[in-house]
Amino acid sequence: MKLEEIINKIQPLDEVAMQAAQGRQNMLTKPQGSLGRLEELSIQLAGIQRKPIPTIKDKVIVTMAGDHGVVAEGVSAFPQEVTPQMVMNFLNGGAAINVLARHVGARIVVVDMGVASDFEPHPSLIIKKVAKGTANMAQGAAMTRAQAEQAILAGVEVVEAEIKRGLDIVGTGDMGIGNTTPSAAIAAALTGESPAKIAGRGTGVDDEGLKRKVSAVERALVVNKPNPKDGLDVLAKVGGFEIGGLAGVILGAAANGKPVMVDGFISTAAAMIAVAIAPAVRAYLISAHRSKEIGHGIMLDWLKLKPLFDLDLRLGEGTGTALGISMAEAACKILSEMATFGEAGVSDKE
Repeated sequence: MKLEEIINKIQPLDEVAMQAAQGRQNMLTKPQGSLGRLEELSIQLAGIQRKPIPTIKDKVIVTMAGDHGVVAEGVSAFPQEVTPQMVMNFLNGGAAINVLARHVGARIVVVDMGVASDFEPHPSLIIKKVAKGTANMAQGAAMTRAQAEQAILAGVEVVEAEIKRGLDIVGTGDMGIGNTTPSAAIAAALTGESPAKIAGRGTGVDDEGLKRKVSAVERALVVNKPNPKDGLDVLAKVGGFEIGGLAGVILGAAANGKPVMVDGFISTAAAMIAVAIAPAVRAYLISAHRSKEIGHGIMLDWLKLKPLFDLDLRLGEGTGTALGISMAEAACKILSEMATFGEAGVSDKE
């Protein structure tokens, strides 16, 4: 499987299905447009699924983990050993993402894309490890171009395996101490905004930590000169293995006509890489929420995405995704289960 083949498989949305969904929305027992974003969402999902009444039954959240050499610059409030510890927490069902995935009836797929330590074999852990963490991007490229492509293709493989098991929507989630720093670097490289405008406090660094973080992003951009017209170059120079894997999940889902619910800051950086590589992907993206990270709004503007909600979330893992998937399911149910004026015998407006 080659990246080029995946990119070429991504089709525009089905306009006929979208028009049919819009037509039905206009006949449902409510003032037209009164369900706002839920109406828009049902129409987008109709176009993605290529059917007038989309359905969401099989819900999947892919949570990918990786470590980052840039933690050597003091950019995180937590030590690196938290990455594998949290992966074990996911596998044991004890993390926020497990709670929210159970709440919305989604299954979680946990993937080691590049954690700096090895795991004992576990039936629920998929190993796609590219390397034991990235190199320190403040001193040179985070990874090679070949590794960047390997990470993306691994993500495609993960989502295609899940599609075979049954998948109507996929959500993105991440785990990786230090990963808001490469995400900020990706956003700065692609938007042209200053790192100071994009880098936030992540897991909660203090003022000194924030200065170190902004400085690390600035140095990474100067040392590596990522090319904003080449998504793979940006990923290789200032990205992360889990970010590349999530970009692959997004590309693979779009290539197979599946909608993608995008989580917060890190997932949005992955979506930016995916769109930089294949602009047609954008139509398949739904932004779950606006994160508390300061630069997230700039990233969403670049992607031309309007988030479904804003709850001041800044956890990652796919937590916002889970709630977003529940809204997407609600949007589909409104379209399929609500009565039309004609069916209900309700008078339409004059």
